[in-house]
Amino acid sequence: MGIRISESTIDVSAETMVLSRERSDIGAIVTFTGICRGEENGQPIAALMLEHYPGMVETEIQSYVNNAKSRWPLIDATVVHRVGRIKPGEIIVLVVTIATHREAAFSAAEFLMDYLKTRAPFWKKIERKDDTYWVEARTKDDVATERWGTKGDAAKQ
Repeated sequence: MGIRISESTIDVSAETMVLSRERSDIGAIVTFTGICRGEENGQPIAALMLEHYPGMVETEIQSYVNNAKSRWPLIDATVVHRVGRIKPGEIIVLVVTIATHREAAFSAAEFLMDYLKTRAPFWKKIERKDDTYWVEARTKDDVATERWGTKGDAAKQ
């Protein structure tokens, strides 16, 4: 399993190929690619700035991947998350899950994205032409995460 924080462009094809190379036990590969939108709250943005706490974020993400593996029969998973200045159209995050069957791969990918969105220690700032501001947590994201129950909370493991 790969957990990586990067300031560089994410190559979805290469990451998927590395994870699945020379394997014959894979029945499903699910990839989720999060892309920086060109607007926030209906207003154009120049960029998204993502900050993190090095070391802590990798440990936290690994705990969610371990949790996903305990819930579903995953063969493997990769999470690559960008930090730094990200322009509209650039990839922010890649989650790849592989399993023998599609249900496990889809569920695990969705679970990981819900937790990355709400619990991973990233801080997001929106850069506009004339100002910047920090992005607040959204209730709808918390609701999506709550459906997985307390077992999903890595801090309680």
